[in-house]
Amino acid sequence: MPTIKSYRSKVRGSRPRGKAVPSKPKLPIRLRQLQMLKPLRNLFRNAPEGPRPSTPAGTRFYAIGDIHGCDRLFDALIDAIEADDAQAGQADTTVIMLGDLVDRGPGSAQVIAKAREWGTRRKVRYLAGNHEEMFLDSFEDRNVLRHFLKHGGRETILSYPIAKSEYSKLELDELQERLHSLVPQEDRDFLRSFEEIIVAGDYAFAHAGIEPTRALHDQARHDLLWIRERFLGHDAPFEKVIVHGHTIFEKVDQRANRIGIDTGAFRYGRLTALVLEGETRRYIQACDRSGKDGGAIEIDKWAEVA
Repeated sequence: MPTIKSYRSKVRGSRPRGKAVPSKPKLPIRLRQLQMLKPLRNLFRNAPEGPRPSTPAGTRFYAIGDIHGCDRLFDALIDAIEADDAQAGQADTTVIMLGDLVDRGPGSAQVIAKAREWGTRRKVRYLAGNHEEMFLDSFEDRNVLRHFLKHGGRETILSYPIAKSEYSKLELDELQERLHSLVPQEDRDFLRSFEEIIVAGDYAFAHAGIEPTRALHDQARHDLLWIRERFLGHDAPFEKVIVHGHTIFEKVDQRANRIGIDTGAFRYGRLTALVLEGETRRYIQACDRSGKDGGAIEIDKWAEVA
């Protein structure tokens, strides 16, 4: 009877020396992980959806994207919102302006005046945008003023009572000095009063977005006014659904965790308001399709399809 040692020798000897036994090919790690997750996907495929984000009971919100000095679009949207709110029935209504009222378009001073006056007739809350910050900082910081002028600030200054001929002759330090007499103190005080973030029910409103690694109560002002890639590239849920402007989209950019409503008032001629009431979402948009100064402004309305 062969010993264990000789038996093992015979087994090893039955394979040709120098040739490896072919092993079963391994799938790439990522593919193996996906195959392992397949049963879980099937398990949750028919799971009921969670509750839809909602506003507090009895409330209605109109959030307005970046206006950027487009006063004619703003006028038309104000009228459309007033008509819509009257038709929609009784509610505790709040208008939230998402910032960047100024720069780029021809009527920044007019937009500021109309936004302030509107707030005397109904509940309007105003969020600070990065362009308001640049505008205000330009009064004291010459480097900020130089940056401001390159990003639409020229149009803001010219919306106040100064001729282009005078503007073109001023050196940077002279222009900074002129700002103090050109822009009324009440305009500056109004812009300085703007909030940084607003929370209502399952929604939070901020001009640019939020820093994904921070809690809502711990957000930094710079991020709320300036953030872009880190926020837009974050696909996981936030504490609230974030309603924001700042980044231009040709159409409303609605995701599971955020809704971007800067539809390019100065670039595409479309100023958008998001209407939130309970679990419903609707949109009102003022559109200048003529591409000409003084052209007709049209109003589009649509509801989100669940």
